[in-house]
Amino acid sequence: MQGRAQRGFGMSDLVIAAGGGGDPLGATIAAHTITSDTGPPLIATYAWERPEVDPTPGPLGRADFTGLGQDPAGSVFTPASAAVAPAGSTLPALAETLPARLLMLDPTQGLTSLARQIEGMAAAAGGRVRIVDIGGDILTHGDEETLCSPLVDAYTMAACHLAGVSATVYLAGPGTDGEIPQETLLERLAGRYLTPDTHAVGQAAAALRWHPSEASALFAAAVNGARGTVRTVVRTIPLTDASARIYYLSLPEAIDRNPIAQALLDHRPAPLEEAADLSHKLTGIHEIDRERKRPARAMTCTVPTDRHRALRNIRAAADGADHTTLRFAARTLGLTWADIPALRDLLNAFGPLLPLT
Repeated sequence: MQGRAQRGFGMSDLVIAAGGGGDPLGATIAAHTITSDTGPPLIATYAWERPEVDPTPGPLGRADFTGLGQDPAGSVFTPASAAVAPAGSTLPALAETLPARLLMLDPTQGLTSLARQIEGMAAAAGGRVRIVDIGGDILTHGDEETLCSPLVDAYTMAACHLAGVSATVYLAGPGTDGEIPQETLLERLAGRYLTPDTHAVGQAAAALRWHPSEASALFAAAVNGARGTVRTVVRTIPLTDASARIYYLSLPEAIDRNPIAQALLDHRPAPLEEAADLSHKLTGIHEIDRERKRPARAMTCTVPTDRHRALRNIRAAADGADHTTLRFAARTLGLTWADIPALRDLLNAFGPLLPLT
């Protein structure tokens, strides 16, 4: 493992949130466990989010934002940053509520360009490179029935390999993204793991209050001691002791387990669209085309005022689960992710998940 080694003045580990979306929340929790940095973690991430947040297909690039800051390591999201309409992004708000420096990874110019970005970020940071995936699809074989978004994690690993950086891959909360069953993932791991504490979860608490991420919420809840079944928007997921752990392996080991990353390195697709086409050939999943074809979901309800009735409706939809995500609860009531803070207040739901038992 890349351990908690002594470092020079001003050096910082580069933590890469491999999956985009809400992974910076889980990566912040992980960073307080896997690094020895005393300041806010340096987290590089993608602006590739759910269609309900960003209705435009595929990831956003630097040209899709205004107000990005500049750091020696690259472009930085700030509270003043904003996605150019009609695009949307939670990253400017995360820059305000998450105690981390959020660097932008721009995959829109292709694999070689992304590798150069990572190489420059790693050199400027001066510390170790730590790739964090929340849930575990970074170890996909490409044929799992519940697989949904295999490209970006494989793309990250391939870019790190091309950048020539020595990196460790961390899988936080195996199974919490609902893409690969936990028992399947544990068979692919060597059993080496770390366990965060509740202080680490506290670093992301303010962001977890409003952000729609489900995988990071499940991981955080597991670290806080939650166990049992959780109803998410797509399926019901079990929380176990392993859900609270961060497993790790070397970058070469992780690439050896991921045929998409191997194919990206073999073929070196230039534009991102070609990489998505290649992933589609291997898995049957084309993430950019899927977002192009997905119809907009209209949510026109207002936050209810009757707490007991709202809970009754959520329990009925949860079909016996011990907890739900706040995103699932909001959708059940016809609300948007932006209504999550108000819904929390109504339900007195102050943790990462809504307990039902």
